[in-house]
Amino acid sequence: MSGAGASSYWCPQAWLGAAPVARLRVAVADGRVVALTPGTDPVPGDVVLPGVVLPGLANAHSHAFHRALRGRGGAGGGDFWTWRRAMYALAAALDPDACHAIARAVYAEMALAGVTGVGEMHYVHHAPDGRPYADPNAMADALRAAAREAGVRLTLLDTCYLAGGVGRDLEGVQRRFGDGDAGRWAERVDLLRDDDGFRVGAAVHSVRAVPRDQVPTVVAWARGRGAPLHAHVSEQRAEDEEVLAAHGLTPTRLLEDAGFLGPASTVVHAVHVMPADVERIGASRTTTCLCPTTERDLADGLAPGGALRDAGSPVCVGTDQHVEVDVLAEARAVEMHERLATGRRGSFTPGELVTAATAAGHASIGWPDAGTLAVGARADLVAVRTDTVRTVGADPAQLALVATAADVDTVVVDGAVVVRGGAHRLGDVAGLLGRAVADLQARVDR
Repeated sequence: MSGAGASSYWCPQAWLGAAPVARLRVAVADGRVVALTPGTDPVPGDVVLPGVVLPGLANAHSHAFHRALRGRGGAGGGDFWTWRRAMYALAAALDPDACHAIARAVYAEMALAGVTGVGEMHYVHHAPDGRPYADPNAMADALRAAAREAGVRLTLLDTCYLAGGVGRDLEGVQRRFGDGDAGRWAERVDLLRDDDGFRVGAAVHSVRAVPRDQVPTVVAWARGRGAPLHAHVSEQRAEDEEVLAAHGLTPTRLLEDAGFLGPASTVVHAVHVMPADVERIGASRTTTCLCPTTERDLADGLAPGGALRDAGSPVCVGTDQHVEVDVLAEARAVEMHERLATGRRGSFTPGELVTAATAAGHASIGWPDAGTLAVGARADLVAVRTDTVRTVGADPAQLALVATAADVDTVVVDGAVVVRGGAHRLGDVAGLLGRAVADLQARVDR
């Protein structure tokens, strides 16, 4: 999906390395950065970008169809498990057309927020009766097409989901998620192929949903393909209690025994990990993906982000169920949650928050050549205005502590302009979202 030809951009401020620099000219050819010249003035033909230009943002954890639950069902109270019932009703209503419509709208919403790459943990694979579609990857193909039309790169984290809990069979809508065993899951995923804007990765949904003896097959598939590997880990205390009771191990220790941990792997949430698990994750250089807005919305708890970082785990962020689509806000919340947990400010520097939102996230989802302004890197540029009511007066080096998705002006993905002046090339993204959500809700209500 690289932008054709050559172009150049001039940035009054741009994030280069660990901090912003002034008056940076970025030359681009065939979707890659070919030259960076700081301290220079624009020349005729340069596209002048406003504010501070960041590398492309990465949304490392997404469930696109969950967006249809935003602003619905929260007034009645409850917890993660009551929310899950509403989510399952949506999952039952999906088909490839509805999947494409909601994902295209959500990915376009992400692009408006500065996202250039997304990791989609995809587990609704089959028809409502659990049988494969004629094309066994019809739902995955719908997601691929949606991302291409929205102008963002997609890592499909194809998710193995085999059990309804430890020792329990799939039931109800969960039958759409399962392939029978991990071997058949791998056979289906082997039919998918990477392209320039699409990567195939793998996910163990959780150690509740994948029996212990099946996890190594998923790990071996990912390692054999050199693909990113993700898992939900310790999002809920009930998960930890169930796994401890069944196996005498924490979820992290079970994954470690299966060979899951390592630099190509990511644990998502890690809210209730034990101190020994923090050390395991960090020592193995496994990435941690935090999703603070979801972890707040679902009353999951506060993840030990600072301890995981200090142990050696790179930290990235995702918007998960999309109660907000704002990677800058997710990154900022990593620091704000640390303040609540520790009573101290500054556990994460603004530079670390930018890294979490950019390079660390892209590495987690298998795009190590994205998320940084460097010669040879993918030409992803996100211009964040510094003259809005939220950002005016802020030190450019501390933009991550104040800016939101609403401040994103221009987004360039692989050298192609996807968002200009706060408007997406698809046009009315709110309208796309409204129609997709209304259609899904109507399907649920039938």
